[in-house]
Amino acid sequence: MALIRNALIVGGGVGGMCAAIQLRKLGIAVDLVEINPHWAPDGAGITLSGPSLRALHTVGVLDEVLRQGGHWRAIDLCNAAGEVVNTVPVHPAEGAAELPPAGGILRPVLADILGQAVLAAGARVRLGVSFETLTPDADGADVRFTDGTSARYDLVIGADGVNSKVRALVKPDFGGPRFTGQGSWRAVVPRLRENSTIYMGATTKAGLNPISATECYLFVLDKREGLDFIPLAEWPERLAELLEEFGGQVGQIRDALRAGTLPNARVLYRPLAGHMIDGPWHRGRIVLLGDTVHATTPHLASGAGIAIEGALVLAEELARRHSLEGALLAYAGRHYDRARLVVSASGRMGQIEQQGGSREEHTQVMLQAQEALRAPILGPGGVPPPVSAARRHAGTAR
Repeated sequence: MALIRNALIVGGGVGGMCAAIQLRKLGIAVDLVEINPHWAPDGAGITLSGPSLRALHTVGVLDEVLRQGGHWRAIDLCNAAGEVVNTVPVHPAEGAAELPPAGGILRPVLADILGQAVLAAGARVRLGVSFETLTPDADGADVRFTDGTSARYDLVIGADGVNSKVRALVKPDFGGPRFTGQGSWRAVVPRLRENSTIYMGATTKAGLNPISATECYLFVLDKREGLDFIPLAEWPERLAELLEEFGGQVGQIRDALRAGTLPNARVLYRPLAGHMIDGPWHRGRIVLLGDTVHATTPHLASGAGIAIEGALVLAEELARRHSLEGALLAYAGRHYDRARLVVSASGRMGQIEQQGGSREEHTQVMLQAQEALRAPILGPGGVPPPVSAARRHAGTAR
């Protein structure tokens, strides 16, 4: 018998949706509210590491992610002219040898896949709605919503992102996420290569990751002094300026951005911020998940993956513990080190990039973190969850 009968999830991002799916597998009634009335995030592509794909397999949506997304088994390292100087194989996550070692997909497509799975699992979803008041007590929490309705829940899960409103109830002294000194640029472009590709310039690194059979997303990080506002109309030219030193495919993308011949590029800029909040991640009947407690920069391509893993661990602990307090403490205890690894390693890589530091150290930090994350999340009893050998999609390039 589950520790709780019903739960409210505030936030319909990747972590919140995966939590809804996993809780429904336990027979827990789930309400999910999302302030965005369209339930579709802005964004170009998202990279999914091998551990992230392994987590999506556990959730039960990996087949559809692989069908609609792209994946690869190697990274081509190129110079600024676009010439391949090395090809590095990518290794799958432990216990998931049958799965691709890395993949990518459009963010709105991933959101749609997970959203459909949430509805199919039987969760009740309300869009354009958040909470107005949230009043916990020893046995539950009374919630009044922005649409005027109210309800009572055994557990409230705050999965409402970096600028979480729920977090203020659990961690009232937290001062907010910190700007890292970098901004992230992304654009959707045609896919011309099978592998993921990294272009190393003298001052800038650019990358192309497949997100479908026909598209890649371009990603570039730049150094910024502060959170200066950049008008939307200037985004294509600002991105083109960052690509000035490149030839090859990246140079062609730059020229197309300036010529306006990439109408579906979906150029996107986001300043990068992050934080890692110490546990416990709950107060009474309210618990935090994902970016609310461990927001990361994209250097390890693991932000979404670590949020999914958090949802898996939370559901597992709710299923196996005899007390809610014990389950919520165990959730943070099991998940904290992996989340902290992602945040700290990503942050260090960003510092090295901003300071023009050692490429050797940058590579070492990345490889050590990736290797640690490849290790399985230990399930109940310390046993890694199995991955079905039936999912053999890696032979077809997407």
